[in-house]
Amino acid sequence: MNQGKRVVLITGGTRSGKSRYAEERAGEAGGRRLYVATAEAKDGEMERRIAEHRNRRGGEWTTVEEPMEISNELLRHRAEVDCALVDCLTLWLSNLLLRQDESAVTKKIDELIDTLKLLDFHVFFVTNELGSGVVPDNPLARQFRDLVGRANQRMAQAADEVVLMVAGLPVIVKQRKT
Repeated sequence: MNQGKRVVLITGGTRSGKSRYAEERAGEAGGRRLYVATAEAKDGEMERRIAEHRNRRGGEWTTVEEPMEISNELLRHRAEVDCALVDCLTLWLSNLLLRQDESAVTKKIDELIDTLKLLDFHVFFVTNELGSGVVPDNPLARQFRDLVGRANQRMAQAADEVVLMVAGLPVIVKQRKT
Protein backbone atom coordinates (compact mmCIF):
# COMPACT_ATOMS: atom_id res chain seq x y z
CA MET A 1 0.00 0.00 0.00
CA ASN A 2 1.10 3.57 -0.66
CA GLN A 3 1.81 6.24 1.97
CA GLY A 4 1.43 3.99 5.01
CA LYS A 5 -2.05 2.89 4.01
CA ARG A 6 -3.06 -0.47 5.45
CA VAL A 7 -4.98 -3.50 4.31
CA VAL A 8 -6.82 -5.18 7.18
CA LEU A 9 -8.57 -8.55 6.89
CA ILE A 10 -11.18 -9.24 9.56
CA THR A 11 -12.40 -12.81 9.77
CA GLY A 12 -14.47 -14.92 12.13
CA GLY A 13 -17.62 -16.94 12.41
CA THR A 14 -21.20 -15.86 11.87
CA ARG A 15 -22.31 -13.11 14.24
CA SER A 16 -18.85 -12.83 15.76
CA GLY A 17 -18.83 -9.02 15.49
CA LYS A 18 -16.78 -8.73 12.29
CA SER A 19 -18.78 -5.99 10.59
CA ARG A 20 -19.21 -3.84 13.68
CA TYR A 21 -15.49 -4.07 14.46
CA ALA A 22 -14.59 -3.26 10.84
CA GLU A 23 -16.86 -0.22 10.90
CA GLU A 24 -15.24 1.02 14.12
CA ARG A 25 -11.73 0.54 12.73
CA ALA A 26 -12.62 2.26 9.46
CA GLY A 27 -14.14 5.13 11.42
CA GLU A 28 -10.79 5.63 13.12
CA ALA A 29 -8.96 5.57 9.77
CA GLY A 30 -10.55 8.65 8.25
CA GLY A 31 -13.60 10.77 7.70
CA ARG A 32 -14.23 10.03 4.03
CA ARG A 33 -15.47 6.45 4.19
CA LEU A 34 -16.59 4.12 1.42
CA TYR A 35 -18.69 1.06 2.19
CA VAL A 36 -18.69 -1.56 -0.57
CA ALA A 37 -21.60 -3.92 0.10
CA THR A 38 -21.48 -7.24 -1.73
CA ALA A 39 -24.76 -8.69 -0.44
CA GLU A 40 -27.72 -9.06 -2.73
CA ALA A 41 -31.19 -8.79 -1.17
CA LYS A 42 -32.76 -11.88 -2.69
CA ASP A 43 -35.15 -12.59 0.19
CA GLY A 44 -36.77 -10.85 3.15
CA GLU A 45 -34.27 -12.11 5.69
CA MET A 46 -31.34 -10.71 3.68
CA GLU A 47 -33.20 -7.44 3.18
CA ARG A 48 -33.50 -7.14 6.97
CA ARG A 49 -29.78 -7.87 7.46
CA ILE A 50 -28.83 -5.23 4.89
CA ALA A 51 -31.17 -2.70 6.53
CA GLU A 52 -29.61 -3.45 9.94
CA HIS A 53 -26.13 -2.73 8.56
CA ARG A 54 -27.30 0.49 6.86
CA ASN A 55 -28.99 1.75 10.03
CA ARG A 56 -25.95 1.00 12.16
CA ARG A 57 -23.63 2.88 9.79
CA GLY A 58 -25.82 5.94 9.52
CA GLY A 59 -25.10 8.67 7.00
CA GLU A 60 -21.35 8.93 7.55
CA TRP A 61 -20.55 6.53 4.72
CA THR A 62 -20.75 6.57 0.96
CA THR A 63 -22.34 3.21 0.26
CA VAL A 64 -21.98 1.34 -3.01
CA GLU A 65 -23.73 -1.95 -3.60
CA GLU A 66 -21.45 -4.02 -5.82
CA PRO A 67 -21.83 -7.80 -5.76
CA MET A 68 -19.19 -8.60 -8.41
CA GLU A 69 -16.69 -5.89 -9.40
CA ILE A 70 -14.96 -4.97 -6.14
CA SER A 71 -11.62 -4.10 -7.77
CA ASN A 72 -13.17 -1.67 -10.22
CA GLU A 73 -15.20 -0.03 -7.47
CA LEU A 74 -12.17 0.46 -5.24
CA LEU A 75 -10.11 1.88 -8.11
CA ARG A 76 -12.92 4.29 -8.97
CA HIS A 77 -12.64 5.92 -5.54
CA ARG A 78 -8.91 6.66 -5.47
CA ALA A 79 -8.18 10.18 -4.20
CA GLU A 80 -11.80 10.44 -2.98
CA VAL A 81 -11.80 8.49 0.29
CA ASP A 82 -9.62 7.90 3.34
CA CYS A 83 -10.73 4.31 3.77
CA ALA A 84 -12.98 1.64 2.33
CA LEU A 85 -14.75 -1.27 3.95
CA VAL A 86 -15.67 -4.28 1.82
CA ASP A 87 -18.35 -6.36 3.50
CA CYS A 88 -18.02 -9.14 2.72
CA LEU A 89 -15.60 -11.23 0.68
CA THR A 90 -17.53 -14.43 1.42
CA LEU A 91 -20.70 -13.13 -0.22
CA TRP A 92 -18.64 -11.73 -3.09
CA LEU A 93 -17.11 -15.16 -3.70
CA SER A 94 -20.56 -16.75 -3.52
CA ASN A 95 -21.89 -14.25 -6.07
CA LEU A 96 -18.98 -15.00 -8.39
CA LEU A 97 -19.09 -18.78 -8.04
CA LEU A 98 -22.80 -18.91 -8.83
CA ARG A 99 -22.18 -17.03 -12.09
CA GLN A 100 -18.70 -18.17 -13.17
CA ASP A 101 -16.45 -21.19 -13.02
CA GLU A 102 -13.79 -21.52 -10.33
CA SER A 103 -10.90 -20.47 -12.59
CA ALA A 104 -12.68 -17.18 -13.37
CA VAL A 105 -13.28 -16.63 -9.66
CA THR A 106 -9.58 -17.27 -8.93
CA LYS A 107 -8.70 -14.61 -11.52
CA LYS A 108 -10.99 -12.15 -9.71
CA ILE A 109 -9.13 -12.88 -6.46
CA ASP A 110 -5.81 -12.26 -8.24
CA GLU A 111 -7.21 -9.01 -9.64
CA LEU A 112 -8.30 -7.84 -6.20
CA ILE A 113 -4.90 -8.57 -4.66
CA ASP A 114 -3.17 -6.70 -7.51
CA THR A 115 -5.56 -3.78 -7.04
CA LEU A 116 -4.48 -3.32 -3.42
CA LYS A 117 -1.09 -2.04 -4.58
CA LEU A 118 -2.76 0.75 -6.57
CA LEU A 119 -4.93 2.19 -3.82
CA ASP A 120 -4.19 5.35 -1.85
CA PHE A 121 -6.47 4.62 1.13
CA HIS A 122 -6.92 2.10 3.92
CA VAL A 123 -9.00 -0.97 3.06
CA PHE A 124 -10.81 -3.20 5.54
CA PHE A 125 -12.15 -6.54 4.33
CA VAL A 126 -14.69 -8.64 6.20
CA THR A 127 -14.75 -12.37 5.49
CA ASN A 128 -16.13 -15.48 7.14
CA GLU A 129 -14.04 -18.27 8.61
CA LEU A 130 -15.72 -21.37 7.16
CA GLY A 131 -13.16 -24.08 7.81
CA SER A 132 -14.09 -24.78 11.42
CA GLY A 133 -17.46 -26.36 10.69
CA VAL A 134 -18.60 -29.73 9.45
CA VAL A 135 -17.71 -30.97 5.98
CA PRO A 136 -20.60 -29.98 3.70
CA ASP A 137 -22.72 -32.79 2.25
CA ASN A 138 -22.66 -31.65 -1.40
CA PRO A 139 -20.00 -30.86 -3.99
CA LEU A 140 -20.95 -27.18 -4.54
CA ALA A 141 -20.84 -26.42 -0.82
CA ARG A 142 -17.46 -28.17 -0.47
CA GLN A 143 -16.14 -26.29 -3.51
CA PHE A 144 -17.33 -23.01 -2.00
CA ARG A 145 -15.84 -23.74 1.44
CA ASP A 146 -12.50 -24.64 -0.14
CA LEU A 147 -12.54 -21.58 -2.41
CA VAL A 148 -13.24 -19.25 0.52
CA GLY A 149 -10.48 -20.91 2.55
CA ARG A 150 -7.93 -20.43 -0.24
CA ALA A 151 -9.07 -16.85 -0.89
CA ASN A 152 -8.85 -16.01 2.82
CA GLN A 153 -5.30 -17.39 2.95
CA ARG A 154 -4.27 -15.28 -0.04
CA MET A 155 -5.91 -12.15 1.33
CA ALA A 156 -4.29 -12.74 4.73
CA GLN A 157 -0.90 -12.95 3.02
CA ALA A 158 -1.52 -9.66 1.22
CA ALA A 159 -2.90 -7.91 4.31
CA ASP A 160 -0.89 -5.81 6.73
CA GLU A 161 -3.10 -6.95 9.57
CA VAL A 162 -5.39 -9.93 10.16
CA VAL A 163 -7.95 -9.94 12.95
CA LEU A 164 -9.93 -12.97 14.09
CA MET A 165 -13.18 -12.07 15.81
CA VAL A 166 -14.20 -14.44 18.61
CA ALA A 167 -17.44 -13.75 20.49
CA GLY A 168 -17.18 -10.03 19.72
CA LEU A 169 -13.52 -9.80 20.75
CA PRO A 170 -10.71 -9.06 18.30
CA VAL A 171 -7.70 -11.36 18.33
CA ILE A 172 -4.77 -9.97 16.34
CA VAL A 173 -3.40 -12.79 14.19
CA LYS A 174 -0.99 -10.74 12.08
CA GLN A 175 0.35 -7.22 12.50
CA ARG A 176 2.85 -5.86 10.00
CA LYS A 177 4.71 -2.78 11.20
CA THR A 178 4.26 0.35 9.06
